[in-house]
Amino acid sequence: MSLANRIAAQRESASPTPQLRRHARAADPFAEVKRSVHAGLLEVLGPKLYDAHLDQRELETRVRQTLQAVLERDETPLTNADRARIASEVLDEILGHGPLEPYLRDPSISEIMVNGHDQVYVERAGRLEPVPVAFADESHLRRTIDKIVAKVGRRVDEASPMVDARLPDGSRVNAVVPPIALDGSVLTIRKFAADPFTVDDLVGFGTLTPATAYLLQACVHGRMNILIGGGTGSGKTTSLNVLSSFVPADERIVTIEDAAELQLRQDHVLRLEARPPNVESRGEVAVRDLVRNALRMRPDRIIVGEVRDGAALDMLQAMNTGHDGSITTVHSNSPRDSLARLETMVLMAGVDLPARAIREQMASAIDLIVHQSRLKDGTRRITHITEVIGMEGDVVTLQDIFGFDFHAGVDERGFYRGSLQSTGLRPHFVERLKDRGIDVPPHLFVGGVR
Repeated sequence: MSLANRIAAQRESASPTPQLRRHARAADPFAEVKRSVHAGLLEVLGPKLYDAHLDQRELETRVRQTLQAVLERDETPLTNADRARIASEVLDEILGHGPLEPYLRDPSISEIMVNGHDQVYVERAGRLEPVPVAFADESHLRRTIDKIVAKVGRRVDEASPMVDARLPDGSRVNAVVPPIALDGSVLTIRKFAADPFTVDDLVGFGTLTPATAYLLQACVHGRMNILIGGGTGSGKTTSLNVLSSFVPADERIVTIEDAAELQLRQDHVLRLEARPPNVESRGEVAVRDLVRNALRMRPDRIIVGEVRDGAALDMLQAMNTGHDGSITTVHSNSPRDSLARLETMVLMAGVDLPARAIREQMASAIDLIVHQSRLKDGTRRITHITEVIGMEGDVVTLQDIFGFDFHAGVDERGFYRGSLQSTGLRPHFVERLKDRGIDVPPHLFVGGVR
C-alpha cells in the first residue's frame, strides 16, 4: 500500500461518521408517560389550545389545571420530583418550544443551534458547547419550527425550505428543512435580551471604551451617517441598537429590517419589515422597496438593519439627499471591505453606474465606519472606528481614528488584554460637529487614549 493510501486509510478509521459524532444520550424513561399525558391534555382541551381570543395567561392557567388532573388520572407510579419534571416538560411542549424552552429562558445563552432532531448546541460566553437535550424525532422538530414561523405569518415546507422568522421577544430564527438540509431540519435561534444592552453594558464588556462611546454619541447627535461592519455573530445589531439609542427623542425614526430585531426606546419610531413572496411567488416587499417608501414618510433618521442587495443604492441616495444621521450595517471583514461590499451591492441594483460615480456617492454619503469582530476568545469587540475622508483619484480615502491594540497579547485564560486605542489622528468631521453645536474634546484623540 502506498504512503498516500495508508494516510487516507488512517484518516478514514480515525474520523467518525456523522451518525457516530452525534452525542449518545440515554433514552428518556418517561417518554411514554409524557406522550400519554400530552394526548390526554389535547383530548380534554382540544380546540381551546388554538383559540385566538383566549388570553395567553388564561390559556396557561387552564393548561396547568388540566395537566394536573391528567397526571393524577395516570396510573404510572411516579415520585413527586418525576411528576414535576413531566409536568414542566409537557407545559414547555404545549405553551413553549419543547426541549429548547429551558435554554430560551437561560440569560447566559446567546444562541441555540439545532443540527437535526438529536443534536443541539448553544453558545455561552462566546463558546459553543453541546447540551444533553434532543427532540423525539424529526416530526417533533418540524412541529416546533412550524409553531415558531406560523406566529409571524411565515411558512416552511418542501416548496419553501428556508425561512427567517422571530420569536415574540424579538429573537431571530432561521430554519432550513429537507430537501435542502440533508441530515434533517436545522434551526438556529439568536437570542436578544429582553432588556436591551446599553452603552454602559458595552463599555463593561470591553466592546467599547468610555472615550469611543463619547465620540460615537457625539457623532449620532451630530447627524453623521454611520456604517457598522463585521462578520456574522460579531454583535453588529447590538451595536446598532446602542447607537440608535443616542438619537434624540424628538426626532422621527423609521427602521427597516428583514426580520424585526431592533429595540428602540424612543416614542416616535416607525418599524417596517420586509415580506417574502407567497406560494404563488407574489406579494414580496423587499428592503429596497421599504427604503424608497421610507423617503415619503418624512423621516428624520432612517435606520436599516442590514443592507445586502440593491437597497445599498437607495440607502446611499437617502444619505445624500438630506437624510443625515442614517445608520445601517453590512457584513464585511474590515472597514475597507465594507466599502467594497457596498459598491458590489450597488451594482446589484441593476443600474449601470461607473465605479467612480459609486465611490463618489459612498465618500459623500458615509462619514464613519465602525467595524466589529468576534475574537478568538469569544468576546465581541469594536476593532476599528474609521473616518471616510473623501476621494483621491479613484480611491475612497479612509483614516483610522481608533484601533484595537492586538499587540497587548492575551492573558493566562486566553482573553485579549488589548482595547480600543486612539491612533493620534484628529478626525476632519470634528469641525462639522462643532458647527452643529457639539464639542468633542481634543484629548480624546491623543495617542494611546482609551
